[in-house]
Amino acid sequence: MNLHPMKLVTIICEAVLEERVVEVLRESGAHGHTAFDVRGSGRQGERSADLVESGNVQIEVIAKPSVATAVLERLHRELFAAYAMVAYESEVHVMRPDKF
Repeated sequence: MNLHPMKLVTIICEAVLEERVVEVLRESGAHGHTAFDVRGSGRQGERSADLVESGNVQIEVIAKPSVATAVLERLHRELFAAYAMVAYESEVHVMRPDKF
């Protein structure tokens, strides 16, 4: 079994930003993503997943390192100053690198 190194980019943001974040992913070269409603608390206070408009969404994408860097740079440049967001990357290893 061969495993191939990739990056997992995780973005947690206001649900109203989901379409914009997905646009950044596509334009940066990502081939797909997974998104789900999340809840929690932090510096911005408590966020519930009950109301889509006031909730948070977590968006994850597995990508080549260059794509992960492009995504994070664009998010930082275009959205971080105006919105409550968290984004980070993790090392992952995948079995079918051609999917990413």
